[in-house]
Amino acid sequence: MPIVTFYRGHPNPPKTTRRTHLGANVILTCQGRLLLEKRRDSDTWGLVGGGVKNYETEEQAISREVYEELGLRIPKERFRRVKVYGEPGRIAAYCDGSIWRMVIVAFILDLEEEPELKISPESRELRFFRPEELEKIQIVVTHSDIVEELFLQAPGRLHIQKS
Repeated sequence: MPIVTFYRGHPNPPKTTRRTHLGANVILTCQGRLLLEKRRDSDTWGLVGGGVKNYETEEQAISREVYEELGLRIPKERFRRVKVYGEPGRIAAYCDGSIWRMVIVAFILDLEEEPELKISPESRELRFFRPEELEKIQIVVTHSDIVEELFLQAPGRLHIQKS
């Protein structure tokens, strides 16, 4: 059973119970493939990243999250900040009753060589996907538009299940 349900563009999303949550996620590519993690909390594929802590910059957050989730130490200067996704309907609803609006700062990083990755307790699997493979998997709805725009450069290409 999922711990969290994600919403984006849903006609009747749940009402938030917490303040807006700022997150940082990365389009991490290598040799034309996109790295995604199979999330334990929702059993769906998503971008690497997570919450920005009060004491850190967005760049520090993405560098920390990449280390925590992948075991890769990458200096914050290597990440290129490209866009903020902050429309009101981007919601995460947890089974404990906490519901928040998400604002995601998206970064891009292209690696020359495929690194050895370490799976964190937050993930079930880590995998690089070719563009055509993405149409066959379920991507977290709050990340699917980011993947379409920044990786596929083809909005509407993915067939995403709405929550």
